[in-house]
Amino acid sequence: HQMVIMEELQRRGVRVVFCDRPWRDDPHEQLVTQIRGAVAEYERTLIADRMRRGRQARLRSGQLLPWTRAPYGYRLHPERPRDPTAVGVDPVAAVVVQELFAAYATGQVTLHTLAAQLTARGVPTPTGRPVWRSTTIRNLLTNPAYKGQAASGRLRTTPARRRWSALAPVGKGASTRVHPPQEWITVPVPALVAAEQFDLVTRRLAANQRAA
Repeated sequence: HQMVIMEELQRRGVRVVFCDRPWRDDPHEQLVTQIRGAVAEYERTLIADRMRRGRQARLRSGQLLPWTRAPYGYRLHPERPRDPTAVGVDPVAAVVVQELFAAYATGQVTLHTLAAQLTARGVPTPTGRPVWRSTTIRNLLTNPAYKGQAASGRLRTTPARRRWSALAPVGKGASTRVHPPQEWITVPVPALVAAEQFDLVTRRLAANQRAA
């Protein structure tokens, strides 16, 4: 879309200046500009593909964290934020996570009850808000990082298939879906709960969702 953008800018009186060569408004210069733009787009695609494959290789070898932000209960190293061996544990938040898993594993409480209890105790949410939601609790209880497996490719955003309102912009309302575990790339991190307890909570969540 390079030439379209340049034409729109010139139509509005905006002068386009190239740093490496003077711009001349003639057919030859326009052809050269389009060729240079096509080559640059091709190079950008190649670079992005190499970076993606390199990142995937580092993830599979356990040398790169899939996180850009640490989940609730963890801390990233300030100088090595993507190093799996440098991941730390937030002692206060880790206790909250362990309490949630232990309470829900008994089968005596609901997500709403856990959220209400944390709100009543004045425990800040992962984003620092005072009120907990059941969806926040569910997101914590379904995160495999707490059993020592930071997963890449677990959540993927699916674009909206149709507009939910005539006044809403096109594409608004994208949903996040959990992909099957066999499609994940897992990186080992410090576990906050036992794998058996995590799996028990997962089964209880699935059973309660089916019953609901």
